[in-house]
Amino acid sequence: MGWAAADIPDQQGRIALITGANSGLGLETARALQRKGATVVMACRNLRKGEEAKQQLLLDNEGGALDLVALDLADLTSVSRCVETMHNRYGRLDLLINNAGVMAPPRMLSRQGLELQLATNHLGPMALTIDLLPLMEQQRDPRVVTVSSGAQYFGQIAWDDPNGEQRYDRWQAYSQSKLANVMFALELDQRLRAGASNVSSLAAHPGLARTNLQPTSVAANGSWIEPLAYRLMDPLFQSAAMGALPQLHAATAASAQSGEHYGPDGLGGFRGHPSRQPVAAAARDAAQRKRFWELSESLIQAAKGPDRPHRSTDLAAG
Repeated sequence: MGWAAADIPDQQGRIALITGANSGLGLETARALQRKGATVVMACRNLRKGEEAKQQLLLDNEGGALDLVALDLADLTSVSRCVETMHNRYGRLDLLINNAGVMAPPRMLSRQGLELQLATNHLGPMALTIDLLPLMEQQRDPRVVTVSSGAQYFGQIAWDDPNGEQRYDRWQAYSQSKLANVMFALELDQRLRAGASNVSSLAAHPGLARTNLQPTSVAANGSWIEPLAYRLMDPLFQSAAMGALPQLHAATAASAQSGEHYGPDGLGGFRGHPSRQPVAAAARDAAQRKRFWELSESLIQAAKGPDRPHRSTDLAAG
């Protein structure tokens, strides 16, 4: 029997911020951590849906407190407001789980004019993480978990066109953003270690899990092929609760260490219980990680504007 939610150690006294906590993997992660006593802060773009999810958890669980904060990762102003709220409301943070994401929409832009998938899945979480680190650095066993997917293995960084301005393929852009997740998680680990920080940075992917990402992607694109493909693949999909286990393991297991990457242990990484999994080759390349970190910094800083410096330059280079 593999590692399960019942194996999560006691989380009383710990504060966990989960992005996209109103549905799918985020909701199951919030459920499991609250059940173990954590104060769970549900960071959601849609506050009405967030409140509905919060009330559902309160009915289902006895455990830690639940809170709700507004967060649109496609808007760096919203990211800054969320950070300010966490500073003012709590002044500390033990767990940050970068869970929220979008999957393969038609080309759209973020509030600051960045390609939506790169902005939502990578640049927004990167900015959020860096700005929340001061709340984590004095805590006991603080961890950042960045959620990727198996699409990382097909991803390539479009170094000269990261925003898809010259050519946009929605699945290539999605795979790029998921590769970005593991590159960020591993480079953050290296920079934290170089700076003698006690914060751990880990990555996880859910395998094939039933969430709202698939139907949302199908609805946004009007494809007739994708619904057929999902029906054919349906027996391979596991529940959102099972899909959340790798990120829960990375966030809480005593054996999980900074710089590690977790995913399902069965059927080629599609389903099963959490185990250490390899990352995409590009994420193992230190030179590519450093280059991509610097590219990401420049995109965030340009989007924020010169009057709002980006703190990530304070981290030691790996």
